[in-house]
Amino acid sequence: QVQLVESGGGLVQAGGSLRLSCAASRVFGSINRMGWYRQAPGKQRDMVATVTSGGTTNYLDSVKGRFTISRDNAKNTIYLQMNSLKPEDTAVYYCNARVMLSDYWGQGTQVTVSS
Repeated sequence: QVQLVESGGGLVQAGGSLRLSCAASRVFGSINRMGWYRQAPGKQRDMVATVTSGGTTNYLDSVKGRFTISRDNAKNTIYLQMNSLKPEDTAVYYCNARVMLSDYWGQGTQVTVSS
């Protein structure tokens, strides 16, 4: 089992920045991959950014160059730095941890970007 606690969402104007945090209840060495997903109303949940235990990152094309995923192994925490935010980035953002074949999810944090 992995518990994930997210923080950092909010309301920001277009062009602004936010940083999301996700603290995991177990050490990163036992987690294969962590990442951020988002879901807008009426749409499917999409991968935004992931980082593997080896440090390999992957990004949704539309956020490349604007978002950066990072990890602090000492704190078992990952971050999503979001810059140059656009109204289309508005969604509930979920933290994800994959352990073997199991996925664990945080409760979600709302990000709203006003135009």
